[in-house]
Amino acid sequence: MANIFQYFNRRIKFFTLFDIKLAQTASMIVMIILIKLIPDITKIDWTWLIIALILVSIRLFYLMFFKSEKRK
Repeated sequence: MANIFQYFNRRIKFFTLFDIKLAQTASMIVMIILIKLIPDITKIDWTWLIIALILVSIRLFYLMFFKSEKRK
């Protein structure tokens, strides 16, 4: 299982900011399709969505603002 993470970590180094934004757009389109197919998703209480957002964002905020850069 660790090999697949190493593989994708090597591959993602080829991505530019534009490629990442394309992936984000594709994810948003998938979510819109899911909402259209399963409208009950919109009935989820907003507090659960905020909790999910915080949980998903913790690592990103840590990497962006708190982790120091490695010097070579």
